[in-house]
Amino acid sequence: MTIILRIIHDLTQVHPLHTMIVHFPIALTASALFFILLALWKRSDILEQVAFANLSLAAVSTVVAAITGIRDNLLYFNGGAPNHIAKIILAISLFVLTTITSVVRWRNKDLFHKPHGRAIYVLAYVVCFLIASVLSFLGGVIIYGF
Repeated sequence: MTIILRIIHDLTQVHPLHTMIVHFPIALTASALFFILLALWKRSDILEQVAFANLSLAAVSTVVAAITGIRDNLLYFNGGAPNHIAKIILAISLFVLTTITSVVRWRNKDLFHKPHGRAIYVLAYVVCFLIASVLSFLGGVIIYGF
């Protein structure tokens, strides 16, 4: 029992939570882009649904990553982590874009089959992935320096 309590203590009090949580929105936006491109190539509804699910989960995980990021910035950097303002703005942008894209797709089940809607829909996946990539680079700057 002591080892379990020690692990919980280390995970929540010693190790920054954000560095563990932040991998979810990065991986989910990357896999969402992968599956939407695969869906385009294969003309597959099921692959588009997988992409949609990944993007929806990315929206939720972005909120958790943001909360832990703000917490860790205050706890470990006294609110002054490098590029923290840029990261907050980009994280909000990522959350808004993933959420809007997910809600629009949820309300329009055939969005993937509309030529004009599909282009904007796929572009949203690309932009989400690019924002997540920039966020991950800026996070690396905080951990490893520039």
